[in-house]
Amino acid sequence: MSKSENRKLSGTLPPVRCSSEAEGLVRQKAADCGMGVGPFMLACALGRQTRSKVDEHVINELRRLGGLQKHLFNQGGGVLSKEYSQVLVEITKAIGRIVRPDAGAE
Repeated sequence: MSKSENRKLSGTLPPVRCSSEAEGLVRQKAADCGMGVGPFMLACALGRQTRSKVDEHVINELRRLGGLQKHLFNQGGGVLSKEYSQVLVEITKAIGRIVRPDAGAE
């Protein structure tokens, strides 16, 4: 955070009481996003999108697998092309569901 952004942050919010289970979930979600609990809760309260680092890892892994699948398709000379195509379509759909969670209801 730059110095100018620090100067803008002059307000404070009181601590929030919650159950130990809720605290654990919030702390885990904040950690998944690579954020502290305070900034995470503020972002959620203001309706800002938070993105899990876990999601980024999963998306990158799916893309890697898609690339390998495409490589196998190219090496196979068209054998099993329908099956390879179906796998690539499913990988693309899975990435879409992670990026846009509401897309899972298709």
